[in-house]
Amino acid sequence: MNTTNLIIFISPSKLVEVIKTKHTDPVVFEKVVSWVRDIGKVAVTCSDTPGFIVNRLLVPSLMQAMAMVDRGDATVMDIDVSMKLGAGHPMGPIHLADYIGLDTCLFIVEGWVEKFPEENAFFIPQCLRDKVAAGDLGRKSGRGFYVWNGEKRGEVA
Repeated sequence: MNTTNLIIFISPSKLVEVIKTKHTDPVVFEKVVSWVRDIGKVAVTCSDTPGFIVNRLLVPSLMQAMAMVDRGDATVMDIDVSMKLGAGHPMGPIHLADYIGLDTCLFIVEGWVEKFPEENAFFIPQCLRDKVAAGDLGRKSGRGFYVWNGEKRGEVA
């Protein structure tokens, strides 16, 4: 009997994604969900889909924000301010991509584009390719869409 389970801790939140596949033993699955609750986290369940829940919704939204920059629809700052004030996000999508690392964002989306070419939500904005090619990786390199001083985000680059 295959008892494969995958749990994804969403740092720094209380959320843990518990992934259930066709090979998951229901008893083991329930034990994992119970354990997650026992350690004071909130368990959510998802099938084995690219990015599971959080990243499946989050990463395409980061790409959409960058596509808006590519098209000249809005500035980096206006996009980030809009999502902070209009949607109640703690930081805007481009700020978040810079914080995560633009190379990491590109790596994730390249894998999704390769494995799921029919999924329209998975695409790579040109500005992301350009930033990574130039070594502008965001916080980790000190420059991305923003200029960074360690953990402190500065002005738009």
